[in-house]
Amino acid sequence: MSSNSPHFEKEWSLILGSSSGFGEALSLELASKGMNIFGVHLDRKNTLPHVEEIVQTIQSKGRQALFFNVNAADPLKRKEVLDAVQQKLNASAIPSVKVFFHSLAFGTLKPYIASDPHEAMTQPQMEMTVDVMAHSLVYWVQDLVQRRLLGKGSRIFAMTSSGGTRVWPTYGAVSAAKATLESHMRQLALELAPFGITANCVRAGVTDTPALRKIPGNEKMIQIALDRNPSGRMTTPKDVAQAIGTFCLEESHWMTGNVIGVDGGEDIVG
Repeated sequence: MSSNSPHFEKEWSLILGSSSGFGEALSLELASKGMNIFGVHLDRKNTLPHVEEIVQTIQSKGRQALFFNVNAADPLKRKEVLDAVQQKLNASAIPSVKVFFHSLAFGTLKPYIASDPHEAMTQPQMEMTVDVMAHSLVYWVQDLVQRRLLGKGSRIFAMTSSGGTRVWPTYGAVSAAKATLESHMRQLALELAPFGITANCVRAGVTDTPALRKIPGNEKMIQIALDRNPSGRMTTPKDVAQAIGTFCLEESHWMTGNVIGVDGGEDIVG
C-alpha cells in the first residue's frame, strides 16, 4: 500500500504511548499509510523536543497530529483527551477511530521476596502496575464505545510480551499485568465482535526500547534474544509497526481475540 492510499485517507488512530518505542513507530507507520494521529504520552521537559520531532514528521507526511502530554491512567485526563478526540472527529465528519493502540510501559520492577522488606513489591506498587499496564485498556475501550468512537471496522491492539507466560527477576508485577492484558483482550474480542470491532494483542520479540532499558538485567535479555532468534537479529519497533499496519486492512476483519507473535521466530526457539 502506498503512502497515498485512499484506504486510510482521513482516518484517525489513537495511540497510547506515542512518544517512544512501539507507539512512536506505529504513529509514523500509520501516518505513512494515510492516517491522522491522536497521540497520548507522558513526558518530562527534557524529552518533549523528541515528541515535537514526531509530530513534525507526521505533519511532513501530510497528516494531522494532535498529541496530549497526560497520564493515560488518570480517569479525568482520559475524559479530557476523549472530549478533544470527539470534538475533532465531529468537526471532520469522521464517525470513529480506526485504530486504538495501547502501549503503556509504566510499572514497578521489584522482586516479590527480598531479604530487605523495603526492597520487595508492595500492594500499592502491584496494583498500580496492573492498573496502568492492563486495566486501563478496558477503561479506555469502554469510554470509546460509550461515546461511539469505535465502530465497524475499528481495530484495537495492545502490546504484550513473552513475560506474560515466562518469568524474569523483578518482572513479576509486569508479567502479571501482561497476562491480565491478554485476558482482557480476549473478553473484549468476545463482546465487541457483534459490532465488527476486532481486538488483538501483539507479542513482540525482545526489542531495544526505553522500556526494556529500565529492566534490571536487560543486557542479558538482549543477548539471549540475539542468541535465540533464528532470524539473526532482534525485533525492532518498525517490524512491529509494519505488521500492525497490515493487520489494519479490511482483509483482517476475521482476526480477533489473538496474541499475535511478531518476533522473527524468537518465541519458538527453546
